[in-house]
Amino acid sequence: MKTVLYRASSRGHAYHGWLDTYHTFSFANYYNPERINFGALRVVNDDIVEAGEGFGTHPHDNMEIVSIPLYGDLEHKDSMGHTEVIKAGEIQVMSAGSGITHSEYNSSSENPVNLFQIWVFPNKRNVVPRYDQRAFDFIHNKNKLVQIVGPKDDKENTGLWLHQDVWFNIGTFDKGSEIDYKVKESGNGVFAMVIDGEFTVGGQKLHHRDAVGVSEINDLKITADTENARILLIDVPMIF
Repeated sequence: MKTVLYRASSRGHAYHGWLDTYHTFSFANYYNPERINFGALRVVNDDIVEAGEGFGTHPHDNMEIVSIPLYGDLEHKDSMGHTEVIKAGEIQVMSAGSGITHSEYNSSSENPVNLFQIWVFPNKRNVVPRYDQRAFDFIHNKNKLVQIVGPKDDKENTGLWLHQDVWFNIGTFDKGSEIDYKVKESGNGVFAMVIDGEFTVGGQKLHHRDAVGVSEINDLKITADTENARILLIDVPMIF
């Protein structure tokens, strides 16, 4: 088993007044040559956007993007004609493919929005851009992982899909709950990030917003150490 620890306190940080953002991997003005990616996982940004503010229209290409609002409302507009508001409990995926422009704004005039924006390298280049969004019932699925994203050809996938052999799961657990997570595909690694509370993952104690990347495994033991502890797992190819 090979592990890489990403303490929350060691993340890159930038404060722009309207945006308070933390970067697990190198992004924008934060560069750490030892933190470029974890396999096909390229970006994990933890953003707090103030009321009425946001990211103006900007381009992307050949990247798979997942947005996960943790609280607040995020408004999305893109060059494909979509205008949507994404709320906590909903997940957005976007395949930039051959090229897309989009903007993301806090649709509230009073309250901030906190979101994870996650980028994954695709397994196909220059695909037709696409967008999808879906709500998930996390409240009634406590003490289990809820798969929110999978590969396009995963027949068991009931969530959203990306152009990559990657699986995203989120779960909320009672203290003492244990899961034995089975890696979906041989050679994949697992990136585990604590959203709320505390967990022990592969023997490593993790606190709020800490993360660990674990590879060269077939399964991974995860234990919730606090009540209502919430975790994000990304099962991702290490070679792509």
